[in-house]
Amino acid sequence: MAFRNAPQSAPLAAKRAALYLRVSTGRQAAGDVSLPSQRDLTRRYCEGQGWIVTEEYVEPGASATDDRRPVFQRMLEQAGDPNRRFDVICVHSFSRFYRNGAEMELTIRQLRKCGVDVVSVTQPTGDDPSQNLMRQIIGIFDEYTSRENGKNVTRAMRESAKQGFWNGATPPLGYRIVEAERRGSKIKKRLDVDPVEAELVRLIFRLYAEGDGISGPLGVKDTTKWLNARGYRTRRGATFGVGPVHVILTNRCYATGKWPYGVRNSRTGQRNDPASIVEIDVPTIIPLDLFEHVQARLAAQNPRVTPPRVVNGPTLLTGLAVCASCGAGMTRTGTRRRDRN
Repeated sequence: MAFRNAPQSAPLAAKRAALYLRVSTGRQAAGDVSLPSQRDLTRRYCEGQGWIVTEEYVEPGASATDDRRPVFQRMLEQAGDPNRRFDVICVHSFSRFYRNGAEMELTIRQLRKCGVDVVSVTQPTGDDPSQNLMRQIIGIFDEYTSRENGKNVTRAMRESAKQGFWNGATPPLGYRIVEAERRGSKIKKRLDVDPVEAELVRLIFRLYAEGDGISGPLGVKDTTKWLNARGYRTRRGATFGVGPVHVILTNRCYATGKWPYGVRNSRTGQRNDPASIVEIDVPTIIPLDLFEHVQARLAAQNPRVTPPRVVNGPTLLTGLAVCASCGAGMTRTGTRRRDRN
């Protein structure tokens, strides 16, 4: 009896993989060590599984405690596309994907509904209940570790500020960061006066308080126009705006020599407990009496105190002349009839 050959089933198509590579800080990205290592390990893992790497998503300098990551969001959006180019997202470890246990689980479940799995090169993955439990434990532990590291970094930076060192943020106009000392491989920094920028800061205060020698004291808007008209530019080479000029005029460190560190939470933007704020000593740029004079003038010209029509109105005595009968302030009114007021 002859037997027919059984029909050969079509070979399964190789899975398509997308690599997600992430580091937390710009310094790590600039160091060019972690990202190439993640790329090498994930690619070799995919080759070992017989998968074809079709996409690569690189997120340099982004925290994984939330999903506010542009590249991460683009990857999720493309994963939900019916015409997506990958079936698996491969990461070095789940901490590269997320550092929030609950959010990670929700995201992984949503991706599975779209037919996309998330696999880790160094940690267990799969649909087995024990593997799911292990992944959830890893996610919670990663979240805890991230929060503890954040607390330790914050504590170390506050201690550095107490010792008078600058913690690396962009200094205000008029200052530059200089090396103060070395402690092993760490460089401690302080703020010093930038001669060119400091002269610009002094000019802004003089224009607002005294004017340019031709006119009287200028307002914030007129000071801004004066600077831009004469070619003065910000540190980044842009024209000045009213807001930045107002920030300069109200920055107390120029006169007090004290820079408040830790006023707001860098993540949430909320104000911290005033007791936790540290004042860093910085060189002064303007006299204290000039700063106080400027603050008094700013307060007097505040729109909530003095209406703009009093300051900018065309009538000379607006805000000064009042009605003898009712006490109302003098205002300019008029009607137009046949092209005449």
